[in-house]
Amino acid sequence: MSLKAIFFDIDDTLFSTTEFADRARRGAVDAMRRVGLRLPADHVLRELNEVIAEFSSNYEQHFDKLLLRLPRRSFDGVNPAVLVAAGVHAYHDAKVRQLRPYPDVSPVLSRLARTDLVRGIITAGLAVKQADKLLRLGLYDFFTPTAIFISDQIGISKPNSKLYQRACDEVGVQPRETMYVGDHPTHDIDPANELGMITVHVRRRKHAPEQGKTKPAHELKNFKELLTVLRKDFNVRA
Repeated sequence: MSLKAIFFDIDDTLFSTTEFADRARRGAVDAMRRVGLRLPADHVLRELNEVIAEFSSNYEQHFDKLLLRLPRRSFDGVNPAVLVAAGVHAYHDAKVRQLRPYPDVSPVLSRLARTDLVRGIITAGLAVKQADKLLRLGLYDFFTPTAIFISDQIGISKPNSKLYQRACDEVGVQPRETMYVGDHPTHDIDPANELGMITVHVRRRKHAPEQGKTKPAHELKNFKELLTVLRKDFNVRA
């Protein structure tokens, strides 16, 4: 079977979005407490996680909403803007210090970059936010610049298979000659299977036990195993 392109998900596929978010949120709460918020960290963190669940991770005023939910007496004498700024600063500082790809990702992508395959991204999220992840992770240079597709820019999001079809159309390949690598059974694997793409489920921690409506062509534990699949099944020497 001929393989012409390989697309990847970003979140919890190239790096642990879940683990990073947990650390960054706790760091933000600790920073707010250092400048005067007088509540136990676990209590504040639970409220922050509820805000994010209710207003989505892409909402831009999580910490403002958080303060509305907390007793005013817990930060009497402190300007609320200082508390919000402390949380925002700590969260963004964590992006600089802690945002790293899974250890097996960069070596494999580096080898794929030496092949003739189109190497792309199909991801759901806000355009600048998702692009920022690729840059901060140090992975952008491994991808074909014209093969990065972010739902926010297209008006179609996961799990709509039209998102995957648009990516194939834009780079000029058929789904059957395209591989998609993701971690989410229903958001990544099912819609790609619907089009006849060659699906690879990398079972990272968050969605490892979950099952979709369809089975992936390949199930892997890490990216190193991807090189074996490419060599044995598609004669791609990376």
